[in-house]
Amino acid sequence: MTGVIKFTSNRVWRTYPGGKLLDAIENNDTPQDSHFPEDWIGSTVQANNVGREHIAEGLTMVINDAGEQVSFKDLLLSNPDYYLGEFQGRTRQIDDIPLVKYLDSATRLHFQVHPSSDFAQQRLGAPRGKTEAYVILAVRDDVEVPYIYAGFQHPPSREQLRGWIERQDISSIESCFERIPVKPGDVFLLPGGRPHALGEGLLMLEIMEPSDLAVRFEFERCGYVIPQAARFMNRDIETALDVFDFSAITGEKIDQEFRCKPSEITRRDGNILDCLIGPQHTGCFAVKRALVNTSFSRHESECFFGIVTEGDGAIKIADQVITLKQWDRFFCPAGESYFEYLTDNAMTVLECYPGGPNVTG
Repeated sequence: MTGVIKFTSNRVWRTYPGGKLLDAIENNDTPQDSHFPEDWIGSTVQANNVGREHIAEGLTMVINDAGEQVSFKDLLLSNPDYYLGEFQGRTRQIDDIPLVKYLDSATRLHFQVHPSSDFAQQRLGAPRGKTEAYVILAVRDDVEVPYIYAGFQHPPSREQLRGWIERQDISSIESCFERIPVKPGDVFLLPGGRPHALGEGLLMLEIMEPSDLAVRFEFERCGYVIPQAARFMNRDIETALDVFDFSAITGEKIDQEFRCKPSEITRRDGNILDCLIGPQHTGCFAVKRALVNTSFSRHESECFFGIVTEGDGAIKIADQVITLKQWDRFFCPAGESYFEYLTDNAMTVLECYPGGPNVTG
């Protein structure tokens, strides 16, 4: 199976409600919020849902050349040189590619924090932590002041936070943060260790290290109580507290730490390629944005996930032409380094790459 791989919906159960906008994207007759507020795009990660271990969810499935349904992960492993390419003299590993999601929140999400890669490797026996990024795509009409929490702005002591978590004093926890306003087009990076919560009514693309590790230190939202084993990654509260970065991020440091400003890579024939997240922000993954107004020929040495956030058109590789419409998502293998975007109007494609340097033209 060669060439571009398009993905269908891969909705995943989560502890919070949302997904109405994803239903609309999928042309469901009666869009509504549920506990399936996320669509995992080209996922090689199994969802970690305590109490639902008997349900295989999270891994993306595709149809191979034999007409068989296989996991996208197994497809990549069948020919990693072609699909994943090389990095620093070795074949890329599955854990090199990011986990990419559509996320549509109907409520403020639980307060949570994710481990850094170093913490995950040294303390959890896991290959990756969960540094993550958000590209805000839309805001629900009934949300007047969209926001996220990312911090702390007013750090508690370790002892204070332990007590608030044990008593579930959410108002005290919330007082540690200031609301950070967001709007469509904004890009944020949340390093591992930074506690956070996403505000209600946000549709975003979430890009992260390929893991589902989280310390959820708010135990109940919208009537759902998180099981004990799912709160602290099945560890004790002291291990969970070790995950937190307690340093203060205030004032201008908020934007310096969390917001990523686009920088232009190239401009050609009315087309623009921007860097949204690059090695100056993190080594975990990279994100580019292609603003296509005509035909846009490209050369990239890395594999990537593509997400069409505006407009429509196509991607051409050799003799293969794949039609693209808004919200479509696809994978371009490293072995197909030359490709061309085509559009009669305009099209915006977000491209999510593995970490490390890659060709920028």
